[in-house]
Amino acid sequence: MRAEHKGERRPSALPNFDDCLSVDRLRLRRLARDLSRPPRADERAAAQRLRLQADFEALLERSRAALLARRAALPVPDFPPELPVSARRDEIAEALAAHQVIIVCGETGSGKTTQLPKIAMTLGRGVAGLIGHTQPRRLAARATASRIAQELRSALGEIVGYKIRFTDKTSERSHVKLMTDGILLAETQTDPLLAAYDTLIIDEAHERSLNIDFLLGYLRTLLPRRPDLKVVVTSATLDAERFAKHFADAAGKPAPVIEVSGRLYPIEMRYRPVESEALDPAAAARGAARGGKEAAKDKSRDLMDALVDAVDEAQRCGPGDVLVFLPGEREIREAAEALRKAHHLPGTEILPLFARQSAQEQARVFSASNGRRVVLSTNVAETSLTVPGIRYVVDTGLARIKRYSPRNKVEQLQVEKIAQSSAQQRAGRCGRVMDGICIRLYDEDDFNRRPEHTDPEILRSSLAGVILRMKALKLGAVEDFPFIDAPGSRLIGDGYALLAELGAVTDDDERKLTPTGIELAKLPLDPRIGRMILAARDRGALGELLVIAAALSVQDPRERPQDSPGAADQAHARFRGGEQDEKSEFLWYWHLWKAWDEVQRHETSSKQKAWCKKHFLNYMRMREWRDVFAQLHTLCAEHGWKENTQPANYEAIHKALLAGLLGNIGCKVEDGEPASKGPQAGSYLGARGIKFWPHPGSSLAKKAGKWIMAAEQVETSRLFGRCIARIEPEWVEEVGGHLIKRQVFEPHWSKSSGAVRAWERGTLYGLVIYPRRGVAYRDIDPALCRELFIREGLVQGEIAEGPARAMAFLAHNQRLVAEIERLEHKSRRPDVLVDEALIEAFYDSKLPADVCDVAGLEAWRKTAEKAQPKLLHLSREQLMRHEAEGVTTDRFPPALEVLGQKLKLTYLHQPGEADDGVTLAVPLAMLNQIPANRCEWLVPGLLEEKIAALMKTVPQKHRHRLQPVAESAAAFMAAFEAGEFDTDEPLLKMLQRFVEERVQLKLPLESFRAENLKPHCFMNFRVIDEHGRVMGQSRNLMELRARFREQVAARFSAAKIGGALAGALSAAGVGGAEARQGRGEGSGGTGRSADAGAPQPGRKGSGKAGGDAPGRGAAAAELPAQVLSGFTTWTFGALPELLEVRVAGREVIGFPALHDDGDSVSLRPHDTPEEAARVHRRGLARLFALNLKDQVRAVERLPGLRELALQYMSFGTEAELKARLVEATLGRCCLLEPLPTDADAFAKRCAEAKSRVSLVAQEFIRLTGQLLVEHVALQKRLSGLKTFPEVVADLQGQLGALLPKDFLVAFEWDRLAHFPRYLKGASVRLDKLRNNPARDAQSMSEWKVLAQAWERERLARRRAGVEDPALEEFRWLLEELRVGLYAQELRTPMPVSVKRLQKIWESRPR
Repeated sequence: MRAEHKGERRPSALPNFDDCLSVDRLRLRRLARDLSRPPRADERAAAQRLRLQADFEALLERSRAALLARRAALPVPDFPPELPVSARRDEIAEALAAHQVIIVCGETGSGKTTQLPKIAMTLGRGVAGLIGHTQPRRLAARATASRIAQELRSALGEIVGYKIRFTDKTSERSHVKLMTDGILLAETQTDPLLAAYDTLIIDEAHERSLNIDFLLGYLRTLLPRRPDLKVVVTSATLDAERFAKHFADAAGKPAPVIEVSGRLYPIEMRYRPVESEALDPAAAARGAARGGKEAAKDKSRDLMDALVDAVDEAQRCGPGDVLVFLPGEREIREAAEALRKAHHLPGTEILPLFARQSAQEQARVFSASNGRRVVLSTNVAETSLTVPGIRYVVDTGLARIKRYSPRNKVEQLQVEKIAQSSAQQRAGRCGRVMDGICIRLYDEDDFNRRPEHTDPEILRSSLAGVILRMKALKLGAVEDFPFIDAPGSRLIGDGYALLAELGAVTDDDERKLTPTGIELAKLPLDPRIGRMILAARDRGALGELLVIAAALSVQDPRERPQDSPGAADQAHARFRGGEQDEKSEFLWYWHLWKAWDEVQRHETSSKQKAWCKKHFLNYMRMREWRDVFAQLHTLCAEHGWKENTQPANYEAIHKALLAGLLGNIGCKVEDGEPASKGPQAGSYLGARGIKFWPHPGSSLAKKAGKWIMAAEQVETSRLFGRCIARIEPEWVEEVGGHLIKRQVFEPHWSKSSGAVRAWERGTLYGLVIYPRRGVAYRDIDPALCRELFIREGLVQGEIAEGPARAMAFLAHNQRLVAEIERLEHKSRRPDVLVDEALIEAFYDSKLPADVCDVAGLEAWRKTAEKAQPKLLHLSREQLMRHEAEGVTTDRFPPALEVLGQKLKLTYLHQPGEADDGVTLAVPLAMLNQIPANRCEWLVPGLLEEKIAALMKTVPQKHRHRLQPVAESAAAFMAAFEAGEFDTDEPLLKMLQRFVEERVQLKLPLESFRAENLKPHCFMNFRVIDEHGRVMGQSRNLMELRARFREQVAARFSAAKIGGALAGALSAAGVGGAEARQGRGEGSGGTGRSADAGAPQPGRKGSGKAGGDAPGRGAAAAELPAQVLSGFTTWTFGALPELLEVRVAGREVIGFPALHDDGDSVSLRPHDTPEEAARVHRRGLARLFALNLKDQVRAVERLPGLRELALQYMSFGTEAELKARLVEATLGRCCLLEPLPTDADAFAKRCAEAKSRVSLVAQEFIRLTGQLLVEHVALQKRLSGLKTFPEVVADLQGQLGALLPKDFLVAFEWDRLAHFPRYLKGASVRLDKLRNNPARDAQSMSEWKVLAQAWERERLARRRAGVEDPALEEFRWLLEELRVGLYAQELRTPMPVSVKRLQKIWESRPR
């Protein structure tokens, strides 16, 4: 759509005002139109009309006079005959007079640039308005203006002037105005009709820059409204037909094209392609950019080899300099190194030429030289610049082309093949002084396959600035604008997206300019830079941002010479600032500016240049930076924006910068190992999923931080971010809030806030700014909030303690639900409590529709409950489907009593859960005291199900007679309730007896397959410590005991003994100074007995009897176990059967025992009677030994003991023999049942033993000697028996089991007495072995079947911590079976055989 400007249409009766200046014509037409309207009759209108008439006449007269003056001053130009364009000037003049637009297509050197304005003057152009003449570069505009002024014999700025950035050398008398195409484009904002011009010459249009394409499209829309305007489009190499069609007239007739030949010398083309199977020139350049490693691996010729050969060939052809075109600076450095190593003709000078060079280095290229030169250049020398003395051109056919990727939103500077037009421009550089030679490092077919022209910049650039300008000029939609090459929809969409990112257009279909966009359109700047300045104005950082924005708008002023890069880096590092400022490269410009400003204010121009040289800064770029800053400063002043008086902080500056760089932020990749090593190291995840790296030359490359922003992202060998700074993600959220995509997920009830909340994730172009933030959900989905509030808040009771305290209905309802749930768990029926949906429906029917959180409930409830206090109270009938019959305290007791302690029972009906069924909470100290047999009976309410399940596992012939199983289980329960079963006996044993009586058949115990039962049919044990924390749980009590054996022992070792025993010991002085004296040494101790202070209940009594000792108080009734040690005689009163013990702060029952401490004994509690009996026996033996010292010494001096010790050497030392002999003797003499439990019984047993000790010891010596002799004899015979290894192994195992090192004390005398017969039997077996080895083998096989079954059972019981006397008895039956099998003549005490033992084994209780 094309906008309608005022003055575009006018009545045909109005004059054209062709005799006036073009700049005045629009106003004159407006005044004439107003005057042509019928006058009104009032005096005010008449006065106004008189004023309009006076203004019209004055302007008309002044404009006509000015036009006549300009026509009189118009010079008469002359035309140099040697220029080709001079010969065609009449043809050009005729075409220009007859057409509004002409196309002049001329080659290099034709003279069109300087002569076309003069040809226009001959037609009288430049009188009504200026002849505008655009150039692509400032240098060319200034130089062309000087040349035309010189040819017109006029001072620059008079007839011919120029206007470039920051410089305006025109006057009112000027007829020709040279300028850059950017200047003309900027003037369209203030002069949309370009009324200041009557002729426009668009020169060098073949470059197809963004400005040129926009100007050509703008002129196409402007020409119908400016029929007086003439346009000349010129180019050296141009697709003239497309331009002609672009400017076709209303009838569709193309604009005329006039071709002008050049004045070049002949150029010879030579094609020398790079001969490489793997690398084309572009690939070779890319390989060189990566360090040349890939190229080095290729054995064939690469790009640098071809370049060196081409330079050699050129120098062999004759004198003249060589111009080499290369893609970039890195390739220039590598080519220079390759050429230096090639040792060319002496005196050859190698010079680089690229845009970032200093003025001095560029001057060397353009100055005259006596020697031969090789100039290595980028495409900067392709147009506009003429390097003197060039006769040879070496064209690699490559260039770095700037392309904008709308997908990744980054600038790419990739090495690409140049187009044919660019190749012709390069070739034209060598035909200006004499015949030239152009050597192309690619073949002719490759050249012919290349596109004719480079893609126009508008097709490879961001269109944001173009769109913004078009909207400001009201030129309609960019899609409808008449570009020569219309940009694609993706580029247009990207331009709009950038403007939306900057907040310049609305994010809807209309895409109107926002107030920010209107302000941006007034700034002749890149939209990003303009947005930064607007943000800085609002944040009080305008002073700093003007400096930084100006720096980002010009070329980097830093220089880094190849010969001293380190010194340059050091010089530049001086402007990094303090520690905070070192996080940002943007602030480098600010610190440099402050230093530069001081130099400018106090130093002369020459010293300023010296300062720049010292700090490796380009003086001209520094001046340009200052000029851009001055323009920006003036622009802000015109808008009334004031700079900040106080220095802005880091945050304010970078938030302002961030406003224009939201698409250039990045977050460091930190996911796993590849992010820190390899090619991905140091990478950042950028907007829209791209990945980039800080530029290697950046001082922050390795320490930038997690979040950064970059001034630009440019893709070369990889995507780099240049000029970076550390930022915070919170800043992104603040600045780019309009771009953040917020995703709300996982709505959930929040107990703490009393409302439904959800998680919100914020992303900017795919980058996660914040991953998880709680937000209110009420406004998003009120219906779901109400549903979750009722379900989780009210039904499940997830209300915070404070608000819940005020909700009496909630406490009442939860209490009812908990009671009914307990009934469900006990009865294992999940159908008692109604579904939660019914409770939800109850609340839903009561609550208003707008109540969806706690606050709303409380506000409504205050008034509602005044009328109905029980409005939200549920009743038991509403919550229960049916009554839970049979769920009584007797059937489901709350606790199990163990040794006077009530241990809590809990019930849970959750099949599959670890604690499904009934769980017993076991204090750690009582773990070994839990009766395993009792726990097999569970509780009465669950026993019937277990009995029925066990009955279903018996064999079919029994199960058939138990049918129906439910009735049989009920019969068992009736007998159980009648007290017919002993619950201290194993359940299976009682069930076995019941089934056998019911079915009248024998039933082996192993017929019950308990492993087939469900887990809840077994008691679950939960071990808790003294603080109530769960240490572990299992249904295997033995496994828990084994796991926590050490912890239980540790707790009992620190136990405190209470009750009557503690009182008696305290009364006897145990625990104080008198106790240590009273314990005495040996049997003659002087300590007082506990008899005086406490009753003597005997071993069968209980430690609970009696109270605290008199005079001691309650504190004396409890003693630590460590105090009850060091006893050498019985001075601690009577030993009770049970003790009150405080273990880890809990009162438990312990079992007392005397512990053998070596030279004394101590009184210690134990958690099981079995462990106490085992320890007590050894401790009592030690106490007898301490009180029978004379008898013990007599035993140690018995005759024959030394000789026996020699035989005993394989079992131990003489001292060990004496100790074991004494222990065995005292065990047989003193440790007879019943064991003494008080001092009197102990003294009586000592008196009885004194006369028997020596006799018993002699019996032990005799028996020991006999066993040792037999053992030695057997070992000698076995060592010579090599042919029967199985027999040897079996006998060695038998000997090892019978005679361990402590055999004297390991076995009772009654067992030891049979050992000589067992050893004799082994000897007899060896005697019979050689006569009938088959029978021996058969007997051993039969014996091992029984022995292996016994061994497996013994190991299983040992792992479970169970001592089975029946198993021990069966062991000795196995020894008797050996005698019966191998030495029947030795006789056995009872009849034994394999079958008999097999029957005994099968019928054993389990």
